[in-house]
Amino acid sequence: MSELVEQAGRAAQALQAAVDGVDQAAAAVLGVNRTDLRCLEILWQGESTPGELAAELGLTSGSVTTMLDRLAKLDYVARHPEPGDRRKVKIRITDAATAEVMQIYGPIAQEGATEVARYSDAELRTVIDYLRRARELQERHRTRIADLPKR
Repeated sequence: MSELVEQAGRAAQALQAAVDGVDQAAAAVLGVNRTDLRCLEILWQGESTPGELAAELGLTSGSVTTMLDRLAKLDYVARHPEPGDRRKVKIRITDAATAEVMQIYGPIAQEGATEVARYSDAELRTVIDYLRRARELQERHRTRIADLPKR
């Protein structure tokens, strides 16, 4: 293995640890656990159903209900009936949660955009390709690891 490949691996691990540290600090500030934080991250992208959240987070429906109750009590999520089918519900992140999340992650996004703007289009295409492939690698191995025998 080349020295550059090893450096890239070490840099990726260091980035992963740094992101993990930021997320741990953010969860503490918000008064939530890491799964709750991941739920808020999903909802930041758009509304979702409890079933979709369960699938994305790998939780049971009962666990999702408990999590949503906890997040609703903190005014981080709100349940909205689906128009036309009152048996269905959509979950949305609240304005209060959006404000708190932006206070935490907004400066990172702004500074990150400035850093990314330093790269040429060709360099950015390479970075995007690497990040996509790295994510796909992690997703493949998450599935593999989840299928291993449990202790």
